[in-house]
Amino acid sequence: MWAQIINAILGLWLMASPGIFGYQGVVADNNHIVGPIIASFAIISWWEATRVVRLYNLPLGFWLLLAPWVLGYESTTTIVNSMLVGVLVICFAFVKGKVEGTYGGGWKSLWQSDTLHQREARSMQDYADGKQ
Repeated sequence: MWAQIINAILGLWLMASPGIFGYQGVVADNNHIVGPIIASFAIISWWEATRVVRLYNLPLGFWLLLAPWVLGYESTTTIVNSMLVGVLVICFAFVKGKVEGTYGGGWKSLWQSDTLHQREARSMQDYADGKQ
């Protein structure tokens, strides 16, 4: 989760950097569009069930690497900022985090004979029957 917190901060940084460095135009517009999307995907991926959303930041990180040439950035500061944030977003998007539990489901659940919900149902039935 720590990596996705950093990605959320990087998204906030992208939104704030045009005001901090004083640049405008297409560079600022790009940062104001990509920054909140990166932050949103990072925040959504804080929870274990939605962890895969962290990978949605990969194309955005690659876009930040390409944007200086596609959009024609003129300032060295804007180029370095975009490329550095892009590399960091890509690196942190690959950090999966600690898996604390599995939630079942998926294709493999079709072939399992003793699923989590079956075990839970049995333990609840045992409790109701007084077997504990």
